[in-house]
Amino acid sequence: MHLKTSFSPEELKRYSRHLALPGFDEEVQLKLKNAKVTVVGSGGLGSPVLLYLAAAGVGKLQVIDDDIVSVSNLQRQVLFTEDDVGKSKTERACLKLKNLNFNLHCVASSVRIQRANAFELLIDTDIVVDCTDNFPTRYLVNDACILLNKPLIYGSVFRYEGQVSVFNYKEGPNYRDLYPLPPAPGSVSDCEQGGVLGALTGIIGSIMASEVIKVLTGIGQPLTGRLLIFDSASSETTIIAVPDQNQRQKIKNLIDYDEYCGLTKTTKTMKEVTVQELKKMIDSKVDFQFIDVREPHEYDICNLGAELIPQGDIPGSVEKISKDKQVVIHCRSGARSGNMVQWLEKNHGFTNLYNLKGGILAWAKEIDTSMPTY
Repeated sequence: MHLKTSFSPEELKRYSRHLALPGFDEEVQLKLKNAKVTVVGSGGLGSPVLLYLAAAGVGKLQVIDDDIVSVSNLQRQVLFTEDDVGKSKTERACLKLKNLNFNLHCVASSVRIQRANAFELLIDTDIVVDCTDNFPTRYLVNDACILLNKPLIYGSVFRYEGQVSVFNYKEGPNYRDLYPLPPAPGSVSDCEQGGVLGALTGIIGSIMASEVIKVLTGIGQPLTGRLLIFDSASSETTIIAVPDQNQRQKIKNLIDYDEYCGLTKTTKTMKEVTVQELKKMIDSKVDFQFIDVREPHEYDICNLGAELIPQGDIPGSVEKISKDKQVVIHCRSGARSGNMVQWLEKNHGFTNLYNLKGGILAWAKEIDTSMPTY
């Protein structure tokens, strides 16, 4: 990107409230105009991050996300509307951001960031913003930023709590200094299962955008070496120190992050049935037990008539699960039910469990297209 050295009269008017700030002159605003920022994830956190960075005058934004917009996203992903449902998040995001600021150059990378493409996606950027929602991708993005020497703005949300920090800035601590090892598979609920307050993503995402601006402009004190924790239920903010445990020295190359987080080994041997196979079983009146491990409010939206035992109730309901016939367990996408299959096999010796591949989403897409989804 060719470096800009001045502003048009329209741009000066647009950024006048920045330019009125003490120490925030045209030279500082030019740092934003000439900056290249990559945002990984355009969902609950990515939406406010992208909106505020585009509005602030960041010259180039790359959005990395392979997902499409769903109705359940709209509760917190304020970048999208009902007209966007079923469409590419990155493409719709860039369209909206360009409408917000026509000076912006927006790159829609509608791919999943992986070990094979991480360097290519991140090498031509000044700063990376982690707005992802899973541990393998967080470790991947962190390690790639270490190897490429890119500052990383980290944020996460769950239920009523959010976290923000700045990693790998001026050789400060990184994500592995905060979380040296990933949690055991299934031990930490995701937002789909545990929920998240929609407004919280706006609060945390806005703080993340502010940290990006501080790093790019040199104004203020970034959250390097510090983790900000915000509890929206009590409106309490806590800042704790993140000690530098020299974890960066262990990062020599990118690895298999699914395997590192304990996801690959178990899923390779887990038995599954497809939605087509399930339909044949139902139509043929095969004698099997069918269990739905979603939450009651999800079951009310749509269900396949399975017995409802929410994931959190499984440990206390093991005796309800048959060991004498085939048991098919399902959830929305197959992730939670897969975790439950693995947990039951490991801890209670089940050998007759099958995960429904793709969950109820696959059923709605491939079997009953009239079924409402979320």
